[in-house]
Amino acid sequence: MQGLTIAEVSEQTGLSAHTLRYYERAGLLTPPDRGTNGHRRYSEQDLGMLRILTRLKATGMSIAEMRQYAELCRIGPGTYESRRVLLEEHRQQVLDRIAALRTDLELIESKIKFYAEGDTRDLPRP
Repeated sequence: MQGLTIAEVSEQTGLSAHTLRYYERAGLLTPPDRGTNGHRRYSEQDLGMLRILTRLKATGMSIAEMRQYAELCRIGPGTYESRRVLLEEHRQQVLDRIAALRTDLELIESKIKFYAEGDTRDLPRP
């Protein structure tokens, strides 16, 4: 049987073996085929799903939403519209977080400039 070992997938994705097993238990990843020795053998399709799940998690998608996305993928092409809607909603959440971070960054930048210019008006007085 061909396929990637859990160690190889871990190396390629940056996910630990523990995380890969968790993703199976949580319903995020279809349990991979097993070799004659009983060890997991991941396909390129599994690797692709892990890559998208990693990006969704990194952008703040909840495990429940990731599970929903994975389930829609398993069902097949008839779920493209539902997947698109789910990803559009997530995109808006990401855009909202980016906007909030930009506002936070502007405040930080103004404080850096403030201190670089030697202004001490907001420091506590003895």
